[in-house]
Amino acid sequence: AGWSVLAAGGASFALHLYRQWSRLRQASAAFRREADLFGERIATLRAARNKIEKDAAPWNGARKFQVQRKQDEKGGVCSFYLAPHDGKLPLPSFRPGQFLTLKLNINGKPVTRCYSLSDAPSPEYYRISVKRLPPPPKEPNAPPGLVSCFLHDTIEEGAILDLLAPRGNFALDPAETGRPVVLAGAGVGVTPVLSMMLSLVAARSRRETWFFYGVRNGSEDMLEREIAEWRELDLPNFHVHICYSNPLPEDEAAKSFDHKGRVSVDLFKELLPSNNYDFFTCGPGPMMNGIRDGLGEWGVPDEHIHDEAFIAQKKAVEVSASSVAFKRSDKTLQV
Repeated sequence: AGWSVLAAGGASFALHLYRQWSRLRQASAAFRREADLFGERIATLRAARNKIEKDAAPWNGARKFQVQRKQDEKGGVCSFYLAPHDGKLPLPSFRPGQFLTLKLNINGKPVTRCYSLSDAPSPEYYRISVKRLPPPPKEPNAPPGLVSCFLHDTIEEGAILDLLAPRGNFALDPAETGRPVVLAGAGVGVTPVLSMMLSLVAARSRRETWFFYGVRNGSEDMLEREIAEWRELDLPNFHVHICYSNPLPEDEAAKSFDHKGRVSVDLFKELLPSNNYDFFTCGPGPMMNGIRDGLGEWGVPDEHIHDEAFIAQKKAVEVSASSVAFKRSDKTLQV
C-alpha cells in the first residue's frame, strides 16, 4: 500500500512538472512572437528613418556651382564637371542614379531642367552629361533643343550655374551586398546607370554586376574610354556587354562591341544564368516598355524591376523640341 501511495504521489508530481513545463513553453513561444514583432517594428522604423535621411536634400534652395571642366564626348554629348563656387568641400554625396536640377536664365527667361548625375559620388565635383538635341526627325526645320544647345554653345569653363540638391527615387545603394544587379542603358539614357556602375566599381563591390550599354555604332559610344578602364581592372564579378544596333565597318574590324543588336530581354536570357537579379534600366520609351514587359513575362517580380524612361514628346508651346520624361519621379523636362 505504501508503494502505491508513493507511486501515485510521484505520478502527480510528474504531471505537475509537465504542466509547469508546458506553461513555460507556451510563455516562451509567446515571448518569441512578441520579440519577433518588436524586431519587425524596429526594422520598419529604421527603414523609415533611413529613407528620410536618404531623401533629405543636403541643402535648401539653389546653390552656386562653377563649371570646373567641360569635356566633349562622342555622339554629340558634353560632360560638365561642377564644383561649388564657395569652395566648401567635401560635397554632399548622392545615391547613384539621382539627378541634379539646374536653374538657368536663357534669353531673359527662367528655365528649370534636370539631368542625371553621370559619375560616382566625388567629394570635389558633380558631373552631368548632356546630349545636344537636334530638331525632331519629322520636323527638320524646327529649332533644336533649347537648353542642351544653350549648355553646349554658351556655358564655358568658369561659368556659374544655380543647382538644386541631388534627388530622385531611381537610385541604387552601392553598399548593398544582396541580390546581383543588372544595369542597362541606351544612348545618353545610360547616364544614371553609368553612375551606378562607376559607384560599384569604385567601391570594388563584390555584388555580381552585369552592365549592358546600347548605341547605334562606335561614333556614338560615349563610354569607350571608361569601359576600357573597367576591363583593365579585370574584376571577376563585373560583366560588361556592349550592343551596337548598326555598327560601322570599322567597328566590325576592331571588334569594339559584343553584340550586334539592341539591349533586350532576349539578350538577358541568353547571357544571364537566371532571372534572379535587380534590374535597373534607362533608355528610350519603346525600349523600356519592351524590357519591362519582357522581364514580367520572364517571371521577374515587379519589385525587382527599376526603370527610368527617356520619352520623346512634342512641346505644347511655339518652340517644338523633345523632352525627357522621368516616369518614376513624375518629372517631365524639356531639353
